[in-house]
Amino acid sequence: MVEVFVLGGGTPTPTADRFGSAHALRIGDEVLMFDCGPAATHKLVKAGLYPTQVDNLFFTHHHFDHNIDYPCFLLCRWDQAAGKGPELNVYGPKLTEEITQKVIGVGGAFESDWQARVNLPMSQQVFVNRGGALPRIPPDPQAKDVGPGEVASGKNWQVTAAMAEHAQPWLDSLAYRVDTPEGSVVFTGDTQPCDTVRELARDADMMLCMCWDDQAVMHDVNEAIGQCGTTGAAQLAQDAGVKKLVLVHMGPNLSSQTPFDRHVEEMTHLYDGEIIFSEELMRLEV
Repeated sequence: MVEVFVLGGGTPTPTADRFGSAHALRIGDEVLMFDCGPAATHKLVKAGLYPTQVDNLFFTHHHFDHNIDYPCFLLCRWDQAAGKGPELNVYGPKLTEEITQKVIGVGGAFESDWQARVNLPMSQQVFVNRGGALPRIPPDPQAKDVGPGEVASGKNWQVTAAMAEHAQPWLDSLAYRVDTPEGSVVFTGDTQPCDTVRELARDADMMLCMCWDDQAVMHDVNEAIGQCGTTGAAQLAQDAGVKKLVLVHMGPNLSSQTPFDRHVEEMTHLYDGEIIFSEELMRLEV
C-alpha cells in the first residue's frame, strides 16, 4: 500500500487549521518526507508516524514555510534513534547542503545541543537507557544539493525531480515525482503552471499541487506569478493527464471558503479527474 499524509496544508500565514508545507509518503515499511514546514515533526507523530521511520527527506525549496522545522526534525530523529539505523538522507535544491551545515554541523546553530547530549553524563545515561552504546556519535545527516533528473531510489520507489517556477532567481525550486509499483505521486511544491512540472506529472496517479487561492482573486491582486490557484492547478492536472488532484498549500482566504463546492464546479470544467481539497492530517491512498 502507498499512502500520502498531509502534515502541513497551509502557507506562511498561520491559521487554526493550517500552517506551512510538509507531506509524508509511506511505501510499505519505508517513509519518505517532502518538506518540513512549521511543526512538521509534531504533526508527523500526530499522523501516526515517527521521525525515526523517515530515512529520506526531500525539500522542494527553502522558503521558511517549507523548512523551518528542519532543525527540530534533525535533532529529534537523531536523539530518538539512539544510535540505531541509517543516517538521514536529505535532498533539495541549492542551499540544502549549506543550510544543513549551518543548522547542525560543527560551528552550526545547534552544535551546542548535540555536544551537550554527546558529553553530559545524564544525557549519556538517557541514551544508554534507550538502547544506545557509548560513545555517542554526533548527528551526520547526508545532505545533497540536487537538480532535475533521478534523485534517489529505494526498495520499491524512485524519485525524479524537475524544475518548478516559483521564486527564481533568489531561490531554486523543484517538484518531485515518486514512482512505485502501486502508482505514482507528484509533489509540485510551490510553482506556477509550467512545462517542466507538466511533463514530470505526465499520467501520474496523484498530484499534490499548491493552490494559493481562487485564481480570479489571485489575478485581481497580482499574486498569480509563481503560484497555482484553483483553475491553474486544474488545467495543469488536465494537461498532464493526472488521475487525482489533491490541493495543498491553501491560503487563509481559500481555506475559509468551505465547503468548496463552487470551486470544484469551476474546476471540473477544466479537469475531468478527482479533486480533493486537503486538510491537515488527511491520509490518502494512492
